[in-house]
Amino acid sequence: MVNLPPWKGNHLNNKTDSQSALQEIWEFSGLDSAIIEGVQLTGLEPVLPSVYKTGVVAQSTIAASALAASEIWRYRTGRTQDVSVDMKHAAIGFRSESYTEVIGDKSRTSASSKISNDSSEVHGFYECGDGGWLQIHGNYPAHKYGVIEAFNCEPTKKGVQDILSNMTVSDAETYLTDRGLPAAMMRTLDEWSEHPQGKAVSALPLMEIEKIGDARPLDFCSTPNRPLEGVKVLELTKVLAGPLIGRTLAEHGANVLWLNDPHLDVIDGLIMDMAKGKYPAHLNLNDKKDKKTFIDLAKSADVFIQGYKPGSIAAKGFSPYDMAEIRPGIVCVEISAFSHEGPWSTRRGFDSIVQTVSGIGREGGLAKNQDGMSHLPCQALDHGTGYLGAFGAMVGILKQRREGGSWRVRLSLSQTGHWLKSLGRLDAISAPDIKECDVKDYMGQVDSPYGRISYTRPVAQLSDTPPYWTLPPSPFGSYEAKWH
Repeated sequence: MVNLPPWKGNHLNNKTDSQSALQEIWEFSGLDSAIIEGVQLTGLEPVLPSVYKTGVVAQSTIAASALAASEIWRYRTGRTQDVSVDMKHAAIGFRSESYTEVIGDKSRTSASSKISNDSSEVHGFYECGDGGWLQIHGNYPAHKYGVIEAFNCEPTKKGVQDILSNMTVSDAETYLTDRGLPAAMMRTLDEWSEHPQGKAVSALPLMEIEKIGDARPLDFCSTPNRPLEGVKVLELTKVLAGPLIGRTLAEHGANVLWLNDPHLDVIDGLIMDMAKGKYPAHLNLNDKKDKKTFIDLAKSADVFIQGYKPGSIAAKGFSPYDMAEIRPGIVCVEISAFSHEGPWSTRRGFDSIVQTVSGIGREGGLAKNQDGMSHLPCQALDHGTGYLGAFGAMVGILKQRREGGSWRVRLSLSQTGHWLKSLGRLDAISAPDIKECDVKDYMGQVDSPYGRISYTRPVAQLSDTPPYWTLPPSPFGSYEAKWH
């Protein structure tokens, strides 16, 4: 008798898994559930080597956002269209930042968004003095040098390791996070489920779409050519999940103004991937003149996306309720790492940090029979949250046009991670990865200020309004902070 890997017997249920996941997401729209029956979902798990159903998450979240765009199109024009999502393309889309590169310039490729193994880098996993594992997220200079300063050590992996070898992992996590630095103690699934933050997250729904104020229904422009044509989006985001919301709205025709304080660090590889279809501009909310500019822009915005540390944008006077006063009828999308509930609700975090604390990373390590962690084969929490945020934004727009009101969409990487685990295990850590030759079939090229860029094409296929980006990716400051 041949012993097959555990995932070999599960792949026939993949289509049902994706349909069920899509149904669960679609329920948050309050729209007719029959709408999702027409979407075509192709491909089977395992599409990536993983303990969890990353292909299902990719396919279902992308399909949800595409269906929302299709519903807006139907509302505006009365015309329906076919929607399809292929799982392999979805999985490649969930790695878009890894595949984006400047053709012919090896010094300016997606590698610039990754972390090297050079000793001068401190990003990575460390075993502490008590045998526990700590992750330090140090790919931004402010985080890297913040860790070096906090430990008063030499700026190398060895310097950090020497300090951590004399600390417990719990003390190290507390010491760094109390200083606002992104660090995380590896926890098991059971440890996270008993942790106060884990309990807070498990009590929340996947996402929230709620009315937060009164306003008349706003108008769409007439005779559109694309679902979101004429929709203005203000974006204040930084890493992956937030920028992906704006990028997804842009691929359906939205006018997206992506704003960044010129004093903040950026990673070129991520900007090259996430700026497609957008107008990246500099704006400093700590500057009185720029703050007035932002308020003026907000007065005609349809959507506001913000993904900075919880409370930081609200402290400047731009909470969802503030924005609803400035622009009655606006849809505000808020994302965070650990949700708006629990003792960590104001803590900053990243996809890999959430995987580390929530047991996802440890499950990968166990599946590989190794100490410590092995994270998901893509940043599924970032990408999943991004597509869910775009779905929520479009549902909010549709509700606003039908019912009026101002709306808030609220979600987090931790809630997406909790949902991922709820979909069940795949246990396909030994499954083959997507081959480079297969990736080429889903790539496009465009000339940009960075050079000629190779990038992953939009995943969802819509028969009447195929998604595309009208602008190549550009660095921040390429455009003025105004509506174009």
